[in-house]
Amino acid sequence: MSSSPDAPPPAQDARILALIGTGHFLSHFYMLCLPPLFLVWRDEFDVSFAALGLAVALMSGVTAALQTPVGFLVDKHGARPFLVGGVLLMALSIAAMAFAPGYWAILLLALLSGVGNSVIHPADYAILGGSIPPSRIGRAFAMHTFTGNLGFAAGPPVIAGMLLVMGWRPALLILGLVGLPVVLGILWQSRILRDQAKPKDRKAGPTGRELLLSRPILLFFGFFLLSAMAGTAIQAFSITVLGELWGTPVAVASLALTGYMMGATGGTLVGGWFADRSKKHLAFIVALTLVAAALLLVMGLVPMPDWLLPLVAGAAGLALGSSRTPRDVMLKDAIPPGQMGKVFGFVSSGLPLGGAITPVPFGWLIDIGLAWLVLPLAAALLVASLFCMGGAGQAARAARPIAVPAE
Repeated sequence: MSSSPDAPPPAQDARILALIGTGHFLSHFYMLCLPPLFLVWRDEFDVSFAALGLAVALMSGVTAALQTPVGFLVDKHGARPFLVGGVLLMALSIAAMAFAPGYWAILLLALLSGVGNSVIHPADYAILGGSIPPSRIGRAFAMHTFTGNLGFAAGPPVIAGMLLVMGWRPALLILGLVGLPVVLGILWQSRILRDQAKPKDRKAGPTGRELLLSRPILLFFGFFLLSAMAGTAIQAFSITVLGELWGTPVAVASLALTGYMMGATGGTLVGGWFADRSKKHLAFIVALTLVAAALLLVMGLVPMPDWLLPLVAGAAGLALGSSRTPRDVMLKDAIPPGQMGKVFGFVSSGLPLGGAITPVPFGWLIDIGLAWLVLPLAAALLVASLFCMGGAGQAARAARPIAVPAE
């Protein structure tokens, strides 16, 4: 997508990213601030953990299901109104849980929060694509991912800490109301949030449905899906697997997982720096994904000292995280002008879908005594994702001549 001649100066990037990143932080934060409440809610509402898990499943499922249709609306009507409405709906839904009279109200409000959350990816990427020049888009995408990961990391400890000094109802009310200044900030500074460029001839080029079902976009979706399946396997089961295989103490295995997550989060910034300085995105993605897969194999097949395990896991996370921002830039470059919302909405829905597919079959492998297969299979999923990524890059280059010029 071409940049406009009056592209914002670098100093303005920080303001844009603060607005977009704070909303993205909240979307991830709200998702993971609910599970620590399950113990309290089980007694409060006299329901099972499975029933309580349905609240988080609803929030994630609605988010995944609505991202693509919301993306169509973002492309047609502009991203800013949807971003404001989405963040506001998330915040008010979480705050309203403080007054929930029963379990059914928690489910309804979780569903509404998911509706608000579905706006974030389509609107954010459409605004970043229109507000940040191509020469700095890698770092912008990296900060976007980084703030979301921080939201995931902050959710559980913040709500747990608040429960030590207050009840769950005032805690949720406070956390929900925190979103209101974010909404006001986006409204106040909305003039610096530019929508993506539109094609000169809006009837030219593929229709939205044809674009989403095109070979490069489906392959990008496959890459996101397989990567998410591998990542979920590592996050959900690495502590259990390391204990089963090598008798690794829980504290050491937990430290290894923490190292992996910290490496993956920090790696997004490394990938953003690289993406703005080189066009060899595919080679970078392939090399680092193979490094991550190899390190996972080592963790699953080779016993190692307790001090070394967190370092290897951290290196695997760093390699994998560093490959993610160039992936996003490659996807952006494959999208015709004016189509960012629907494509990013559709492709990124592969992330929650991959997270939903993985836990049951991998948990079953552990149940039947095949824990040794988990990390090698996660590595295999990463390698398989590269076939999608390579095909997507090749197909996108072949299709690029049909892209419609932007205004």
